[in-house]
Amino acid sequence: MERTEKVLQLRGLQGRSVRVVREHYLRPDVPCGSALCRAACPRAGKLLSDDVTHYVVPDWKVVQDYLEILEFPELKGLVLMQTACQALQHQRGRRQYNKLRNLLRDARHDCIMFFNEFQMLSYLPRERGETLEKWQTRSIYNASVWYYNHFSGQMPIVMVTDDEESIQQLGSETEGVFVISFKNYLDNFWPDLKAAHELLDSILQSRRERESESQEHSGKEYPEHVPLEALEAGIKSRRYIQGVLNVNKYRAQVEAFVRLQGASHKEKDLRTDVLIYGNKARNRAVHGDVVAVELLPQSEWKGRTSALCENEAEEKASGEACSEPVPTGRVVGIIQKNWRDYVVTFPSKEEIQSPGKATQKILVTPWDYRIPKIRISTQQAEALQDFRVIVRIDSWESTSLYPNGHFVRVLGRIGDLEGEIQTILVENSISVSPFSEAQMCEMPVVLPEEPWKVSPEEELKRLDLRETHLVFSIDPKGCEDVDDALSIRTLPNGNLELGVHIADVTHFVAANSYTDLEARARATTYYLADRRYDMLPTVLSANLCSLLGLVDRYAVSVMWELDETSYEIRKVWFSRSILRSSYKLFYEAAQALLDGDPTAAAEIPELQELDENTRKQKLDELVWAIGKLTDIARCVRAKRDSRGALELEGVEVRVQLDDKKNIDDLVPRQPLEVHETIAECMILANHWVAKKIWESFPYQALLRQHPPPRQEFFAELRECAGAKGFTIDTQSNKALADSLDRAVDPSDPLVNKLLRSMATQAMSNALYFSTGSRPEEEFAHYGLALDKYTHFTSPIRRYADVVVHRLLLAAASKEDRALGTKENLFGNKELEELCSHINNRNRAAQHSQKQSTELFQCMYFKDKDPERDEHCIANGVVYSIRTNGVLIFVPRYGIKGAAYLKNKEGLVLSGQSDKACSWKPGSLQRFPDRIITAPTAGGPVTLKLFDHVTVQISVQSSRCHAVTIRLQITSCKPYKLSEMEPAQSHHVSKTDLVKEVTRTAEEAQLAQDKAQAKPLEEEYEQYRQSKGVSLYCLLEEIKDLALLDVSADSGA
Repeated sequence: MERTEKVLQLRGLQGRSVRVVREHYLRPDVPCGSALCRAACPRAGKLLSDDVTHYVVPDWKVVQDYLEILEFPELKGLVLMQTACQALQHQRGRRQYNKLRNLLRDARHDCIMFFNEFQMLSYLPRERGETLEKWQTRSIYNASVWYYNHFSGQMPIVMVTDDEESIQQLGSETEGVFVISFKNYLDNFWPDLKAAHELLDSILQSRRERESESQEHSGKEYPEHVPLEALEAGIKSRRYIQGVLNVNKYRAQVEAFVRLQGASHKEKDLRTDVLIYGNKARNRAVHGDVVAVELLPQSEWKGRTSALCENEAEEKASGEACSEPVPTGRVVGIIQKNWRDYVVTFPSKEEIQSPGKATQKILVTPWDYRIPKIRISTQQAEALQDFRVIVRIDSWESTSLYPNGHFVRVLGRIGDLEGEIQTILVENSISVSPFSEAQMCEMPVVLPEEPWKVSPEEELKRLDLRETHLVFSIDPKGCEDVDDALSIRTLPNGNLELGVHIADVTHFVAANSYTDLEARARATTYYLADRRYDMLPTVLSANLCSLLGLVDRYAVSVMWELDETSYEIRKVWFSRSILRSSYKLFYEAAQALLDGDPTAAAEIPELQELDENTRKQKLDELVWAIGKLTDIARCVRAKRDSRGALELEGVEVRVQLDDKKNIDDLVPRQPLEVHETIAECMILANHWVAKKIWESFPYQALLRQHPPPRQEFFAELRECAGAKGFTIDTQSNKALADSLDRAVDPSDPLVNKLLRSMATQAMSNALYFSTGSRPEEEFAHYGLALDKYTHFTSPIRRYADVVVHRLLLAAASKEDRALGTKENLFGNKELEELCSHINNRNRAAQHSQKQSTELFQCMYFKDKDPERDEHCIANGVVYSIRTNGVLIFVPRYGIKGAAYLKNKEGLVLSGQSDKACSWKPGSLQRFPDRIITAPTAGGPVTLKLFDHVTVQISVQSSRCHAVTIRLQITSCKPYKLSEMEPAQSHHVSKTDLVKEVTRTAEEAQLAQDKAQAKPLEEEYEQYRQSKGVSLYCLLEEIKDLALLDVSADSGA
């Protein structure tokens, strides 16, 4: 290894250039990354193929300008130099750099990165007076020459650059190393790759338009951005505020908010987001950008508009009633641009001013309301007007009203299901290409004639539960990726042994393998309404890792010894195991067994081939196990309730499809007690694993945090509860939980359901983090009332769980060397970056699931006549009052939407004698808990919070955006309320029954243990306060809202 010095010219906060000298180490054995190598270079990781005609080395500027063309899988033998990659990172930001890193990791792309600045013979120091750009090009060329010589001239090297001077100087300097322009490279080597040529033309045209526009326009539409150095100094001095720009999608033309980051705002006593009012104040920032904001004088602060608003008419919002003024500011600079691929629609034929084949400047409309229109140059405007297409933003100059961009590719026809699904995926930056050949080659071979078997080596290392434990799983119908199974048995000493057994994914997915890198990039399985995109190949997710019934599988088990009466935890241990699940149950069958329904046995295939006596014996064992698990879950839940665990509510609807994938119905999820039983066992496992990995790796454990919500987010909840005479205390999770338990209207169960739903909406998102990145007091999970929590129980569908499995096995290896090793664990900084990526992908998964469900809701109603079809008429509940209408929840379909009391023509809703409604001239008057129409003809309409009304459901189509549900009030009377109430009242009585059973069991326990009578009495009184409907909604819906997570009592 050779030590040298690297001189860097850095710019200080005041703009002065600072010369910095750093140590730089060179070595001769930097791997070349090619299968062609005969020089004994290390061969770990991805290798370039040796069956190509040449290797291509792009210059730093080519990587920056044409990265999306380099992403074409047809381009093979691509060598990206470290110099070019670092230039992209420093000049184009994190999002582009992450795209480059994903390209390099992807086994489907024949490309590698060569660390030319650490290779002794390829490194070139920067000469005095040499510009950075010239040095970068010279370094990349020198590395290309080294590459050619390294392979003894066996492989020609083509360096591509757009620097004409470099082409002239270097083009013929070294035999076998060719230097040509990127356009010439595509023309000569890839003449038939039409999509790449079209994309190149689009990028070049966009660049020409940008250059000509900057020359033509001297007037500025926006103020110039403050230089980055001055922004950093301003943030440090607290003159500016740093945050992420969030545009209000319902008023995208006028309202955006900057969510504060860091501590720069504390001295300004800001406790809310900063309002950015109007496009001028937004100053070319796009939704998602990290911006610097300057607060306006308090006299110029504005209030949020409280009226319902059609997206298409957002520019009219300025004349509507506003709330109290809030801190208002203007964007003075962009710290980090987070531009991505945008799905857009071309204007219709009538809107295109100059039809024909000539190149035109076209304003395309993004699918996402929050993104401004984008100007692109194209010859295909007329041909593409019926399609959804992808564009990318190139720049937004201060002289232009709109950003400039270029066309990338076509997605599909407007309104076509596959095109709309692809739109949702692109808008959430979800890439779901098929698994590559390299990844599939890592999979075990499973053939009908050669089924997979447990290896003798693993039998010696693992705890074998196949003959000793009754193991079973409980999942939704049709579930293929069974992550978890449970066991419960009585020990010889009379105590109980509870086991949670999780699929051992890490046995099949080695750290840093191709499959592992792909799973890391995906981070999660994406569940849409009609399909899913797996994180792992199907041979693992639906077969070898899935804990299916009556087959041997590897697992990682958490086992507890529990006191036989109090269920106090006496001992806990962790182990790799082998199990054979006896039953693969679905929730409804398990609930039927719990309820004592003997016919449920017919739904269990594993019992069908047995004789009657054996079947009865097996069934009795299973019923005892489910019942005992439920008792334990109630006890564990009671302890979390006493510490303030929240039972929240969410809207979850399942799209029911027929055999031909047509939408048969929209079915709201029905909570069952067995959902809570399984969830509570998973909570317990997650909590104990969190404690274990934190104890072993206090600075590099992956945990999940749920911070307390900001108090201002509870304002609507408190206002709505007050309308019913309830008081909601939000000072702590315990106070909130108790308040929600008391906020029950015996005559209308939906009141408590809606209040809990509002509490859910007010919550912060739960996030993964590395324990070395924050103090221990910030580890807690607010919603679950746990001091430490993680995700361990779903490694088939969540990469965070895979990381946690490796941490747990490494922790256990300190005690037993056979269980695992500490190799391949992430350090704190690397883990924190990974957590940020996983959090981002989780949000994308939640948004895509929600958007796909909304798409299918619209498809369900699209072909129905709202005037005649009874499916389009439903009961709705008012849950928010606005200045021109109300927000309504439709329980039957899980729909939330706006219903106007004043339409675009200025007419208001009028009530007839039969309570039916029609539109009449008149006025509106809004109060905090009600809204009243005053029509000139007909009767007035008064709607209060939690009123039940009849709504008509229809679909509002849009060429450019997603189709949406439209609600219209047709009657102020409830729709068939008498048919709705029995199911609701049955659910409440069932919950009361469960509580009565729990109360009886606890009374028996109190009688048996008089020594602990007083503390148990107090705990029992706390437990009785919990009257929520379902923890299942906390887990399933909060999974979709990122509040998702669960764990058990630290003191148990």
